[in-house]
Amino acid sequence: MAATDSKLIRNIAIIAHVDHGKTTLIDNILKQSGSFRANQNVEERVMDSNDLEKERGITILAKCTAIDWEGTRINIIDTPGHADFGGEVERVLNMCDGVILLTDAAEGPLPQTKFVLGKALKLGIKPIVMINKVDRSDARPDDVLNEVFDLFVSLEATDEQLDFPVLYASGRDGWCAKSLEAPRENLHPLLELVMEYVPAPKVLESAPFTMLATLLSSDPFLGRVLTGKVYGGHPKVNMAVKAIGLDGKTVETFRLTKLFSYQGIERVPVTEAVAGDIICIAGMVKTSVADTICDPAVTEPVPTDPVDPPTMAVTITVNDSPYAGTEGKKLTSNMIRERLNAEAETNVAIRVTESEGRDAFELAGRGELQLGVLIETMRREGFELSVSRPRVLLKKDENGNLLEPYEEITCDVDEIYSGAVVEKMTQRKAELRDMRPSGAGKTRIMFLAPSRGLIGYQSQFLTDTRGTGLMNRIFDSYGPYKGDILARRNGALISTDKGDAVAYAIWKLQDRGIMFIGHNDKVYAGMVVGEHSRENDLEINVLKGKQLTNVRASGADEAVILVPPKKMSMEEMMSYINDDELVEVTPKSLRLRKKHLDSNTRDRAKKEAKKAGAEV
Repeated sequence: MAATDSKLIRNIAIIAHVDHGKTTLIDNILKQSGSFRANQNVEERVMDSNDLEKERGITILAKCTAIDWEGTRINIIDTPGHADFGGEVERVLNMCDGVILLTDAAEGPLPQTKFVLGKALKLGIKPIVMINKVDRSDARPDDVLNEVFDLFVSLEATDEQLDFPVLYASGRDGWCAKSLEAPRENLHPLLELVMEYVPAPKVLESAPFTMLATLLSSDPFLGRVLTGKVYGGHPKVNMAVKAIGLDGKTVETFRLTKLFSYQGIERVPVTEAVAGDIICIAGMVKTSVADTICDPAVTEPVPTDPVDPPTMAVTITVNDSPYAGTEGKKLTSNMIRERLNAEAETNVAIRVTESEGRDAFELAGRGELQLGVLIETMRREGFELSVSRPRVLLKKDENGNLLEPYEEITCDVDEIYSGAVVEKMTQRKAELRDMRPSGAGKTRIMFLAPSRGLIGYQSQFLTDTRGTGLMNRIFDSYGPYKGDILARRNGALISTDKGDAVAYAIWKLQDRGIMFIGHNDKVYAGMVVGEHSRENDLEINVLKGKQLTNVRASGADEAVILVPPKKMSMEEMMSYINDDELVEVTPKSLRLRKKHLDSNTRDRAKKEAKKAGAEV
């Protein structure tokens, strides 16, 4: 049911670093508030509805839910915890009057915690701090509370914001308490604190209808669905409205035919809503995020901050490999253009631009993960495309000096690996900011590093820390260009022909380097099938089988023993390739290849690149 009075509404967002337990906490809030029937089958992390969210265990899209608690409607927004999806977090904070800052009792506040908290404090929101996972064996809740307080101070929180209430919790087990000694029964203390501490939305009930569109999604039955907070008035079905942009110009006029409110995880149709509530409007064609939907008499849009710009980009082109069209049905540049433009409309943190020849697209976003998730989604939808190596987006200051994006890096590693991490990061032009023991034999190291130097470093970092290290990144600022940075040193092993790879040939060649393919994998001329053990590229024939004769050998045949091929994810492949290489993305395969498949064309391009470099 829709709320009938804005005083009986609370709008809150749950913000935290990735994997600190937001979505699991919401699961238990929904269960304990009676949002599900007793016999209803509910899967874990019910808010992570997207396939990629379920597979990766992360939240990618911000989503709303609502519960009824003692007659008050509480709208809850689950936000992404990864820095690459920060664009989602920035927007939804405008809908909220309070936030629950969730922090892991062992890991403490991490870069994304700082990012989202800083945004919330600037909006004047007073957070509730919840230290989660206090039942972990390595939990250190008292130290973490001090770290959170220091973080508030460093972000210039007001005295009122510094006087935050604290809860200790285990979201997975469904309990929270005001102290570590208090009874551990349920999540009622949190809901009671929300009622007491979070203010009702500040609205103008008698004013004309005004709503800021904050989220845009697509529904197969409803079409485009805009979600946002009502700042004034009472929207009703069949009411005439218009949408205006930030410049005050009319985007479109419309009649409210479908109005929805949240009930649990469901969108339910309503005939009217009150100021302060979070609602959905379906059917508008041109209106997008940051536009104001309002009564025709309104002339001023609701002010909202611009979203931080993208810092990284890849070039997407049509797949022109010999196997193009054998797996996917969506191959043309027109199909790719339509899909990318549709994504740019709903996701304000990305930007799509076309090349002059309209045959290539620059896709810009916040980081490799965000770009990789979109390309993986397109792959599952049946698209075939080629993707370049990510590159950072540079800009110039007022004096014409070149600037590049810098990121704040937090590494949690075992003490014995800290030296290797510092050495590799220094090679990539990073500045060491802080280094301190974090307990349990681990060290926390903080760097400020140019984003360029971090492309492709994740896999090296995991190798250097034997898979035990944790690295978190967050955009910090633009700073002076740092010059050339060491890239991948080793060359590529390149296939010379098209066909199915043969185990015998791979076995004979595997001492040349690390293989990316196995027996019977399809290859073609110009495809990168492995990493050479030396710096230069090497062309190899992986199709050559054993020469068979009718002469019996005097000795026994050697057994063909293959080293398992190295498999990489989409993001790893994107950051692994060099500038003269591409990732070929098809619904069933991910392959690495040279931009120029013909070896003579490659040689000419290399000479021209050297000549151009010498002239510069």
